[in-house]
Amino acid sequence: MSQRPIVAFAVCWGIGYAVAVVVPLPWMNLWLAIAAGMLYCAAMIMRPKGTFWLRSLLIVSAAAGVYGDHDARNRSLIELQEDEVSGVRFQGRIMTPVSVDGDRVSFQAAAESIAIPEQGAPGNGGKGERIQFSIRLLAREEQDTARRWERGDRIELDGTLRRPAEARNFGGFDYRNYLRLQHIHWQMTAKGTAGIAVKPPESGEWGGWLALRGIDRFRDMLAAQVDRLFPPEQSGFMKGMLIGLRDEIDPLQFDRFSRLGLTHIIAISGLHVAIFLACLIWLLRRFGLTRETYLLAALALVPLYIAVTGASPSIVRAGLMAMIGLYAAYRNRLKDGLHIALIAGVGMLVWNPYYLLDVSFQLSFLVTLGLILGVPQMNKLLPVKRVKLRGALSITVVAQLISFPLSIYYFNQFSLLSFAANFALVPAFSVWVMPGGMAAMLLGFLWGTGAGWLGWLIAKTNELLFYVVERASTLDAFQTIWPTPSPVWILAYYGLLCAALVLLQPFAAKDGTAAVPEPMLYGVKSDKLPFLNRQTIGRYVLLPVSLLGFAGLLWYGYDPEWGTAEGRVQFLDVGQGDSILIQTLPKGHTILVDGGGTVSFRKPGEAWKERKDPYEVGRKLLVPLLKKRGVQKIDELILTHQDADHFGGLQAVLEHIPVRRLLFNGTLKPLPAVEKLFQTALERGTELVEAEAGDTLQVDAGTALHFLYPLPEGKREEVRVEKDQNPSSIVFLMEMAGTRWLFTGDIGQAEERKLLDRWSAVSRGFAPGEALAPAVRDPASSAETAAAEPFVYKPVDVLKVAHHGSKSSTSEEWLNAWQPKHAVISAGANNSYGHPNRQVLERLTAHGVSVQRTDRDGEVQMTVRGGKIYTRTKLVP
Repeated sequence: MSQRPIVAFAVCWGIGYAVAVVVPLPWMNLWLAIAAGMLYCAAMIMRPKGTFWLRSLLIVSAAAGVYGDHDARNRSLIELQEDEVSGVRFQGRIMTPVSVDGDRVSFQAAAESIAIPEQGAPGNGGKGERIQFSIRLLAREEQDTARRWERGDRIELDGTLRRPAEARNFGGFDYRNYLRLQHIHWQMTAKGTAGIAVKPPESGEWGGWLALRGIDRFRDMLAAQVDRLFPPEQSGFMKGMLIGLRDEIDPLQFDRFSRLGLTHIIAISGLHVAIFLACLIWLLRRFGLTRETYLLAALALVPLYIAVTGASPSIVRAGLMAMIGLYAAYRNRLKDGLHIALIAGVGMLVWNPYYLLDVSFQLSFLVTLGLILGVPQMNKLLPVKRVKLRGALSITVVAQLISFPLSIYYFNQFSLLSFAANFALVPAFSVWVMPGGMAAMLLGFLWGTGAGWLGWLIAKTNELLFYVVERASTLDAFQTIWPTPSPVWILAYYGLLCAALVLLQPFAAKDGTAAVPEPMLYGVKSDKLPFLNRQTIGRYVLLPVSLLGFAGLLWYGYDPEWGTAEGRVQFLDVGQGDSILIQTLPKGHTILVDGGGTVSFRKPGEAWKERKDPYEVGRKLLVPLLKKRGVQKIDELILTHQDADHFGGLQAVLEHIPVRRLLFNGTLKPLPAVEKLFQTALERGTELVEAEAGDTLQVDAGTALHFLYPLPEGKREEVRVEKDQNPSSIVFLMEMAGTRWLFTGDIGQAEERKLLDRWSAVSRGFAPGEALAPAVRDPASSAETAAAEPFVYKPVDVLKVAHHGSKSSTSEEWLNAWQPKHAVISAGANNSYGHPNRQVLERLTAHGVSVQRTDRDGEVQMTVRGGKIYTRTKLVP
């Protein structure tokens, strides 16, 4: 505390915030912060025994009080019992840039008045309430109207006020909390621009928005220059790299960079600030300015650069550090990189405590601190004589080691090529593409022809670099998927990493001389018990233990479910569709049934409505969920039938996660998306297997899948083309650890009768409960054998209700035959089909079936342990 007070204060301040996040208590408020501050001053004056720990505790308490007070004041002025109210009148000012993407316009606005039908105005008239807006355009001409809207414009409209959506799956993205951390508690939607009045600010009006309005215009001018200089497939990438506009980056291109751990190239951060300042100072020195003058000029221009590039936490951190460093250089003060980073970090956290929860802030600061502290130590360990090469290797290694836990925590993937990709490609982007692109962008305002030549050279370089990234990102053998680690695992990782680096330092001697021996334990001379030497213990005991512990921690992080004995059936909430994840432990066998999908109703001539990055359930929801749960491969992917709400999300699954076998119903729906799905499966080595009634898949000793439908139609030779897929849905019965589950696809009542008739004919002559033995075979094999395990006709524990609870399925006869104890209905919240149907729900209730629904309960997870089923839902009714 006395030797490095800034370090001690920053660490304690961060711990205090973390305590307030993990254990939010009502007494963590401003009064606690004031009391802790007063006691801290008293401790500084009186200096009692244990001052270090007392002062540390007081700093932690003060920080917890500051965070708790900030969080307690983050409340909405609008108090409603309903989640959605129509006909709300809003008057206010646009506070962010306006984004026009296809048929959607989005922005944030601060209210000056809000009128809610039958409830009047909220407290203070709603003034100051910040609202997230989403306007759906009805005609192409309205795009031009919306593009004229700017930050600072006054806006007045009637619309629907609703609460943001919360996470509907365990571990899923929580949009409500995401907006809350921006002090936004409500969304407002409207259709068309006809009923929206937008006016520019009147003369004499001013506020913080006025300066930002000018910066938005300047940013748009820079973006227009980038569009002129670079081809369309590169302009989005260059905008993200140069001015922080990431909305136009091609999603596929971003995914390739993400798979190699290269997205920091696009995110504006310390590297960009360093290059900006290096170019700026070089230019100012060329004009003959003195050292003091160009340092002050650079100091003044950094805030402008921060604003123009979007002011994300990473750029704010880098900008603040640069400003502190420039001022220290101007004053000829000692520059301590660690202190500069911590001062900037604490300042940001005091300004906005929610920065602590921002992934950009976390990665930026941890990597920065890691580079400051770790690179000098790594330089001593690497046996490389060339100083520049050793420095580059050290920076890459340390950055990879430090960012790894947070990368797998937030993104659940890590490429074994990440080190090589960063080492080889980051210099190319930072030394040539980034400064050259910035020079071309600015030169375009003075000399268009010269800027065009420079832009052409950079574009050609980009083509080569993008090709390398594309080829490297497709090497699936180097991609690893990691389940989301716990905070305890992350802390243990950093602790063991630091211990290993410290214990490795004795090996850093380069001159071949022995290090000076440390004092012996217990005061014993070294010639008597040399094995008690601290250096010996560190080298031969502590270092191996720390390295083995580190390796064991990585192994556990990669497979944390090892040794768990249970079965899991997870009915994911994918909206209006089906997707069911089945896992058997400890064998780790994974089955995915269907993948949901996004149904599009676009008509001819409506191409203008397409968005740059449209929502796709597989890429945006299903694949991230599977990765968070540590699904590193899928053994069987069962496509019950080929309707969009069942197969749509599977394209992304096949592209991102290895799939061993794809089981389908033996038909083909004549759609380009279906053909692409099967083609992708074949290209990636996935075996295509037709499943029909009579097949059995023996997963393990306690789990088997018996396929009941579709009924066989002669020999399996050619795939039939069928447009109507529901009648051909795969139906299968799963037996897992003494429990029985029936999965029904989208069959209707006619198919239910066919299935019951077929199995009744097979079972003729058997009493209820007796064993049936139809021909059984693995769907991947062509040989039929007698059933090793008899099929038993008896009630099921869980019924997946067919066709999302449609009235065309789940007849009385069906329920009488299977007598389910529990039922799960997969349907989208507020869907336009009326699913689940009221009559189906009444039939289930009359049969005494307990019902879970994804539209009401969110994800439904069922766990089998000891022959019993335990259920939990994401949304508590």
